[in-house]
Amino acid sequence: MARAVRVPYLVWATGEYGNANLGRSSATVALQLARKLLRDGYMDVRVCTPRGRVLQSDELDELKPPESDMSKGQQRSNREIKKPKKDKAKPIAAAPSRKEPAWQPDFGPTKKK
Repeated sequence: MARAVRVPYLVWATGEYGNANLGRSSATVALQLARKLLRDGYMDVRVCTPRGRVLQSDELDELKPPESDMSKGQQRSNREIKKPKKDKAKPIAAAPSRKEPAWQPDFGPTKKK
Protein backbone atom coordinates (compact mmCIF):
# COMPACT_ATOMS: atom_id res chain seq x y z
CA MET A 1 0.00 0.00 0.00
CA ALA A 2 1.38 3.40 -0.99
CA ARG A 3 2.15 5.88 1.73
CA ALA A 4 0.29 9.20 1.56
CA VAL A 5 2.44 12.27 0.89
CA ARG A 6 1.46 15.49 2.64
CA VAL A 7 1.50 18.46 0.29
CA PRO A 8 1.06 21.82 2.06
CA TYR A 9 -0.03 23.94 -0.94
CA LEU A 10 -3.01 22.90 -3.08
CA VAL A 11 -3.75 24.56 -6.42
CA TRP A 12 -7.27 24.34 -7.92
CA ALA A 13 -8.20 25.52 -11.38
CA THR A 14 -11.26 25.20 -13.62
CA GLY A 15 -10.51 24.89 -17.31
CA GLU A 16 -12.33 24.31 -20.59
CA TYR A 17 -12.12 20.52 -20.21
CA GLY A 18 -12.56 20.15 -16.46
CA ASN A 19 -10.92 20.79 -13.11
CA ALA A 20 -7.28 20.51 -12.05
CA ASN A 21 -6.32 19.79 -8.43
CA LEU A 22 -2.56 19.84 -7.94
CA GLY A 23 -0.38 19.84 -4.83
CA ARG A 24 2.97 21.56 -4.42
CA SER A 25 5.54 21.52 -1.62
CA SER A 26 6.47 25.22 -1.42
CA ALA A 27 4.84 28.60 -1.87
CA THR A 28 7.08 29.68 -4.74
CA VAL A 29 6.40 26.52 -6.74
CA ALA A 30 2.64 26.82 -6.09
CA LEU A 31 2.75 30.46 -7.22
CA GLN A 32 4.57 29.51 -10.44
CA LEU A 33 2.03 26.76 -11.17
CA ALA A 34 -0.95 29.07 -10.53
CA ARG A 35 0.46 31.72 -12.88
CA LYS A 36 1.12 29.08 -15.55
CA LEU A 37 -2.46 27.83 -15.28
CA LEU A 38 -3.74 31.41 -15.67
CA ARG A 39 -1.59 31.88 -18.80
CA ASP A 40 -2.90 28.59 -20.20
CA GLY A 41 -6.48 29.88 -20.00
CA TYR A 42 -7.73 28.25 -16.80
CA MET A 43 -10.36 30.16 -14.85
CA ASP A 44 -11.01 30.35 -11.14
CA VAL A 45 -7.43 29.54 -10.10
CA ARG A 46 -7.12 29.23 -6.31
CA VAL A 47 -4.30 28.28 -3.94
CA CYS A 48 -4.87 26.84 -0.46
CA THR A 49 -2.11 27.55 2.08
CA PRO A 50 -1.06 25.16 4.89
CA ARG A 51 -3.13 27.18 7.38
CA GLY A 52 -6.26 26.69 5.28
CA ARG A 53 -6.48 30.13 3.72
CA VAL A 54 -7.75 30.07 0.13
CA LEU A 55 -6.22 32.72 -2.14
CA GLN A 56 -8.02 33.80 -5.31
CA SER A 57 -6.16 34.61 -8.51
CA ASP A 58 -5.94 38.33 -7.65
CA GLU A 59 -4.43 37.53 -4.21
CA LEU A 60 -1.56 35.34 -5.45
CA ASP A 61 1.05 38.03 -4.78
CA GLU A 62 0.68 37.31 -1.05
CA LEU A 63 2.58 34.05 -1.58
CA LYS A 64 5.72 35.89 -2.68
CA PRO A 65 8.49 35.90 -0.08
CA PRO A 66 9.27 39.40 1.22
CA GLU A 67 12.26 41.01 -0.46
CA SER A 68 14.88 42.83 1.51
CA ASP A 69 15.71 46.45 0.67
CA MET A 70 19.38 45.96 1.51
CA SER A 71 21.84 43.71 -0.21
CA LYS A 72 23.27 40.83 1.79
CA GLY A 73 26.48 42.68 2.61
CA GLN A 74 24.62 45.69 4.02
CA GLN A 75 22.25 43.78 6.29
CA ARG A 76 22.83 44.17 10.00
CA SER A 77 23.87 41.14 11.94
CA ASN A 78 22.86 40.40 15.50
CA ARG A 79 26.47 40.07 16.68
CA GLU A 80 27.70 42.55 19.23
CA ILE A 81 29.78 45.36 17.80
CA LYS A 82 33.29 45.56 19.23
CA LYS A 83 34.32 48.79 20.89
CA PRO A 84 37.06 50.66 19.08
CA LYS A 85 40.52 50.43 20.65
CA LYS A 86 41.81 53.43 22.54
CA ASP A 87 44.38 55.41 20.57
CA LYS A 88 47.83 55.42 22.14
CA ALA A 89 50.00 58.53 21.99
CA LYS A 90 53.02 57.66 19.85
CA PRO A 91 56.30 59.48 20.53
CA ILE A 92 57.76 61.45 17.66
CA ALA A 93 61.27 60.21 16.82
CA ALA A 94 62.57 63.63 15.65
CA ALA A 95 61.54 65.46 18.82
CA PRO A 96 64.42 66.27 21.24
CA SER A 97 64.42 64.71 24.67
CA ARG A 98 63.26 66.93 27.51
CA LYS A 99 65.10 64.98 30.20
CA GLU A 100 67.87 66.67 32.21
CA PRO A 101 71.33 65.29 31.51
CA ALA A 102 72.41 62.85 34.21
CA TRP A 103 75.52 63.41 36.33
CA GLN A 104 78.68 61.97 34.79
CA PRO A 105 82.01 61.64 36.57
CA ASP A 106 84.89 63.92 35.57
CA PHE A 107 88.13 62.02 34.80
CA GLY A 108 90.30 65.08 34.83
CA PRO A 109 92.02 67.01 32.09
CA THR A 110 92.72 65.19 28.95
CA LYS A 111 95.89 65.75 26.89
CA LYS A 112 95.71 66.57 23.27
CA LYS A 113 98.64 65.78 21.05
